[in-house]
Amino acid sequence: MAQLVQYIYIVSAALFILSLKWLNHPASSRRGVWSGALGMLLAVIGTIVGFPGLLGGAGIGNVHNWGWIVAAMAIGTVVGVPIAYIMPMTAVPQRTALSHACGALAAALVGTAEFYQTNALHETLPTFQLVALIIETLLGYLTFTGSLMAMGKLQEVLPQRPITYRNQNAVNFVLFVIAAGLAVRIVLVPTDTFLFPIFAGLALLFGVLLIIPIGGADMPTVIAILNAYAGLSACAMGFALGNNLLVVAGALDGSSGLILSIIMCKAMNRSFTNVLFGAFGQMQTSHAQAQQRPYRSASAEEAAAILESAGSVIVVPGYGLAVAQAQHKIRELFDNLMRRGVDVKFAIHPVAGRMPGHMNVLLAEADIPYDRLYEMDDINGDFPQCDVALVIGANDVTNPSARTDKTSPIFGMPILDVDKAHTVMVIKRSMNPGFAGIDNPLYYMDKTLMLFGDAKAFVTEILKELPARVGA
Repeated sequence: MAQLVQYIYIVSAALFILSLKWLNHPASSRRGVWSGALGMLLAVIGTIVGFPGLLGGAGIGNVHNWGWIVAAMAIGTVVGVPIAYIMPMTAVPQRTALSHACGALAAALVGTAEFYQTNALHETLPTFQLVALIIETLLGYLTFTGSLMAMGKLQEVLPQRPITYRNQNAVNFVLFVIAAGLAVRIVLVPTDTFLFPIFAGLALLFGVLLIIPIGGADMPTVIAILNAYAGLSACAMGFALGNNLLVVAGALDGSSGLILSIIMCKAMNRSFTNVLFGAFGQMQTSHAQAQQRPYRSASAEEAAAILESAGSVIVVPGYGLAVAQAQHKIRELFDNLMRRGVDVKFAIHPVAGRMPGHMNVLLAEADIPYDRLYEMDDINGDFPQCDVALVIGANDVTNPSARTDKTSPIFGMPILDVDKAHTVMVIKRSMNPGFAGIDNPLYYMDKTLMLFGDAKAFVTEILKELPARVGA
């Protein structure tokens, strides 16, 4: 039976690896999701089969309270399934942050239980396993509260702007040093169990303090980093419990999250330290200041006339599209323009939205063809020949200041070259700045037309105007 469990684990690990491989491309992403889900199902089945007393299993653990296990699985299913179906696409980043929090808390609680159980039995874990257990609980508790804070910022129940105070980084460093000192003491003297709650409390507090100085503009990177933390916590749990599959799955999760974080930082021309400790997004340009500069606006009828006469259109989606749930109306506009012979493409910036791949998920929900979605590096060369660039709710990722203004906090960040299109139309609720808190010169260019309003409502008005022109 023990050999059967190991074979199941090998198959699960292979499915996890294939899942990451297939998730690399939209065309195979569904296969990747199902592969990962099947791998996890097999892992759970293998672990249950390996428990003592079930199907003659030799056992890889010492759990006998099957009632609690079944109850926990039932509760998780009852909670998880509705979340998957009910949660709107705009809340996917929040749901992702919540998932990180739950996974990290599970790892931390397992580590805590293992520590106290070992002491209750008057046993001592080998030093390597104890170190792994300490790392598991530190990262688990830290990621739990950090993910909850990230979810709060994404849901806007917490301030979007960085929350800072004097000597903040120094305070965080001192707390981390104290937690590290307690960790060393626990490893050297495991019987000092009274230190563990203090250590866990500092880890929980550190997770809060780590996220509050980070602004909403950096949430995509923060989610990726928290994903890496959760994966590393699971990997450490595997070493602490002697479970090879947890080591593999955690390592895959941690390394992929780290690689994604690096990609996000590169996309913003930022470093990890700047994202975590730079308090990015403190600057703000007031609405009154923005109104002092002249800009041009247009109606839905005028926008429809421009789109109808265009030969090529590049749509640039942003978080405003997600907020308005406008992806299906964008699909209708896409179909309408394509039938008229207009070449329509979509330009996706790596950090558009609130999480990596947010725009891809929204557009995929509306069944927009994958071959019409272009990454930033692949589409930027097309903007100078593009008749119309239609920006929907994107702000900082189209800001030309990133190229020209050395005093701008986003200077050096790769952006979509929207300002090089012949005509630019921006659907936006107001002239207020984006998450970075800075004004966008794109909105005041002579070639730019501001289309004020909710993205879904405004696109609906454009669609009403387009059919009226057929045959005119």
